[in-house]
Amino acid sequence: MKVAVAGTGYVGLSLAVLLSQKYEVVALDIDVRKVDMINSGISSIDDEYIHKYIQKENLNLVATTNKKLAYAKADYVVIATPTNYDTEKGYFDTSAVETVIEDVINNNPTALMIIKSTIPVGFTEKMATKYSTRNIVFSPEFLREGNALYDNLHASRIVIGSTDGRAKKFADMLEECSLENEIPKLFMSSSEAESVKLFANTYLAMRVAFFNELDTYAEVNGLDAHQIIRGVGFDKRIGDFYNNPSFGYGGYCLPKDTKQLLASFDGVPENLIGSIVKSNQTRKNFVAEQILKKNPKTVGVYRLTMKEGSDNFRESSIFGVVDILKKKGVTIVIHEPNLSGQASYGDNRIENDLTDFKKKADVIVTNRMHSDLEDALDKVYTRDLYQRD
Repeated sequence: MKVAVAGTGYVGLSLAVLLSQKYEVVALDIDVRKVDMINSGISSIDDEYIHKYIQKENLNLVATTNKKLAYAKADYVVIATPTNYDTEKGYFDTSAVETVIEDVINNNPTALMIIKSTIPVGFTEKMATKYSTRNIVFSPEFLREGNALYDNLHASRIVIGSTDGRAKKFADMLEECSLENEIPKLFMSSSEAESVKLFANTYLAMRVAFFNELDTYAEVNGLDAHQIIRGVGFDKRIGDFYNNPSFGYGGYCLPKDTKQLLASFDGVPENLIGSIVKSNQTRKNFVAEQILKKNPKTVGVYRLTMKEGSDNFRESSIFGVVDILKKKGVTIVIHEPNLSGQASYGDNRIENDLTDFKKKADVIVTNRMHSDLEDALDKVYTRDLYQRD
């Protein structure tokens, strides 16, 4: 079996590495730098297992910018290009996915396309009708940022939006390349599989929002949020996980998936889904208010990334806090190693020297605590209780 993977972000590259252990894989990307890195045995993203496997394992993996080369002989084409929910226009931007579908149909119409990008409910059926093909399948991914390959190697489940034989074969391929003997496999309609992805991520966002609101309550009332969370978590139905307060949920999936699911509820009675979306802005407002109470002239933002071990800025919750502070006239200075050498990011100053960064900031804001800040704790504002996730 030959596999083409369109897109080499967390989803695409982790799947390309996973499948190339046993199958011939061609990874396609428009970014020449990423392609050159992969072909040199270097991971283009920050993921421990991808780094390890791409350097040391005997992978049958080649990267290219040539779509004809990538698609020509592929039995399967995995589509892992980015999508995003446009809040202003009120729709999910799936243009990158649609471009890949068109390219595959033009170059290799018999290949089975496996969409791994997040898409609206009903999108797969819509594409199948538009292009008069049954060779499009949706299969949601459930990967943690920075642990994408690990999560593929130890998948909790494999969901496929089809009962077609080739789709079932693809599920077997994923299991065969994993380190698990038996992974639960679920086969359903494409629209049901699309719903699984959106509801799963919205549930996770709800959990983040819940513990953030618990933390807000504790901070307002002078209570120890850590103790409350421990007490709540001892209930085995709740558990001591995914409960570390933050400035809000962010990243590649949760913000856009919650908004897309809410949009899908148009005409359907709901209260909870809309509240999950609103709660994220409420949390950012509260965090900004707590910082403003300290009357800072300059606020230092330590890292733009969502969490430790990540290089992702996308939809990071800190941006919402920064926007509020700037509207109140606060000067922002950022220390972000991933922007090393830059003088600014947008209209915010970058301070590459950590010592100077600490001196310039009246208050240092960090979503996740780091040992870099231990000598400046009197300036630090964070809601990180566990120093993890």
